[in-house]
Amino acid sequence: MPRRTATMLASTLMLIALLCAGVFIPVPYAEMSPGPTVNTLGDHDGEPVLQITGKKTYATNGHLNMTTVRVTSADYRMNLVEAVYGWLAHDNKVVPHETLYPDGKTEEQSTQENAEEFSQSQESAKVAALKQLDVPVKSWVIVSTVVRDSPAQGKLHAGDVIKAVDGTTVKEPADVAKLVTKHKPGQDVRFTIVPAKEQAAAEKEKRTPNRTQDITMTTTTSDDTGEKRAIVGISAGTDHTFPFTIDIKLADVGGPSAGLMFALGIYDKLTPGSLTGGRFVAGTGTIDDAGKVGPIGGIEMKTVGARAKGAQYFLTPADNCAAAAKDSPDGLTLIKVGTIKDALGALEDIRSGDTADLPKCGK
Repeated sequence: MPRRTATMLASTLMLIALLCAGVFIPVPYAEMSPGPTVNTLGDHDGEPVLQITGKKTYATNGHLNMTTVRVTSADYRMNLVEAVYGWLAHDNKVVPHETLYPDGKTEEQSTQENAEEFSQSQESAKVAALKQLDVPVKSWVIVSTVVRDSPAQGKLHAGDVIKAVDGTTVKEPADVAKLVTKHKPGQDVRFTIVPAKEQAAAEKEKRTPNRTQDITMTTTTSDDTGEKRAIVGISAGTDHTFPFTIDIKLADVGGPSAGLMFALGIYDKLTPGSLTGGRFVAGTGTIDDAGKVGPIGGIEMKTVGARAKGAQYFLTPADNCAAAAKDSPDGLTLIKVGTIKDALGALEDIRSGDTADLPKCGK
């Protein structure tokens, strides 16, 4: 066999061997790619995404699309060949596995966490939209979750309204932790609550709850990293009563990043005219009750997914602007927003066609 032929054959066999080995070599990475994008003003799986009853709504047009990212599952083990392909693919992103699933988080834990964040984002979107419309919303601090085998287990329950801690009135979820950590581990702390069942009954009957309870627990020591502190094993959140019903019908989506687009969709349906003027606007961003827009992950994937569906403008959280502007799809204008008010102002410019002064990312 000629030497040149032998060399080529050996090289080919070595390449095949390396490729085969790469298929079986697991690497600690996961992959992100553009996910579905859904118009919050339209239908999904045959029913409106936003359903409002008990309040007059108005016709809308155009698009206010929320965007998503697909990620590989927690138990998926990427091989070397897949990782290299993902690194080379323009529309995908390979990241360390722990970036998506920190501390060995399981698929079930991640799904549960994403579902809770999605539910909370819906509530905050409703509050932010109604506040922007000067519609009053009643809010109170509740027990969101109770940790198993903690001092609070069996004494406090999800949905209990926290009125006070040690006699001090609670106004925000953060107040609860501040008041508990004034104690040393092993000391007693007293919660004044309205039981969840009493609160639910009062809401149904449209009355003020008339029964409170004092619950005393002995604090224990936190087991997370950092300075040790007193805890009782709960997380506090906020619940609301709305003057009419707003339902968000969107399954198989998780995380908090659709908050801004839900809030804008609700606002559009409750106001005459069209926010978009018929344009295709997409976007992303968390939102809190006050209407502040927060950053999200996977911004590059979301802009790609939005443009592929036809988006002309993309509402981008201010803290994501730099990353988004590095590799923005052609034909997509990235607009920097920090609040729902910023987003409404940008939509007014888009609607009027006066887009020269839009706060664009990268300017």
